Order: sequence, then C-alpha cells, then structure tokens
Amino acid sequence: MNRSADIPLHDIYPLVEVSDYSLYYFIAVAVIIAAVVIGIGFWFAKRRRNRRENERKTALETLSRIDFSDPKHAAYTISGIGRMFERDSERTAKAYQNLFERLERYKYAPRVEPIDEETKGYFRLYLEMIDV
Repeated sequence: MNRSADIPLHDIYPLVEVSDYSLYYFIAVAVIIAAVVIGIGFWFAKRRRNRRENERKTALETLSRIDFSDPKHAAYTISGIGRMFERDSERTAKAYQNLFERLERYKYAPRVEPIDEETKGYFRLYLEMIDV
C-alpha cells in the first residue's frame, strides 16, 4: 500500500477561470437607482415651484378686495400694494401716479372723509390695466 508521490490524479482538474459579472451588475443597479432618485427629485422640485403662489396674483386679489369703509387704511393699502404693478408699463405708471396723488389727502390727516367716487373710478381703472 505504498503509493508514490508522482502518481497522476485523474479526478482533480486544474483551476478554471470563472467569469464574474457581479461588479457590472452592481454598477448598473447603482446608476439606475441614482437616475430614478434624481428624476424624483426634479419632479418634486418642479411640483413645488408650480405650487408656489404668485405674488402678483395675490397682490391683485388683495387690491380687488379693498374695503373702502376705512378710507385711511384703504389709501395706504392701495398705495403700498399698487406700487408692485407700477413698472409694468408707462400707462400703468401714469395711472398709479395719478391714483397716488388722489389718495394723498386720505393718508396723513387724523380724520378723513370717505373716498370719493372719482378716486374709486380711477382705482377701478388701474385694476383693469393690471396684467397678472
């Protein structure tokens, strides 16, 4: 039962190179996940940007809901918020200046009379000129 060390073994084969694609699979999955996450991020950003309220539209709604029962507060509100639309065009700038001058007498006095219909007419005209 003495075996020699140089006897060839027939049932053991040499090492075979196994092709391993797991690194490529990992990189592909990582790129796909990154693309999906970036796409979702852009989608949320776009949705949030579109959902944000337009300042000009909000200001126009505030101007259209002015209560003329308190003429001093109405004059200050029209002067303050109306300034936002002054630079739209030369026509709106002139209309705002005209309206601003007409509202001066309702601002600085301790007691003021109600806003006259002519000034309210100029205000309605100014509202119609505004484009949002």
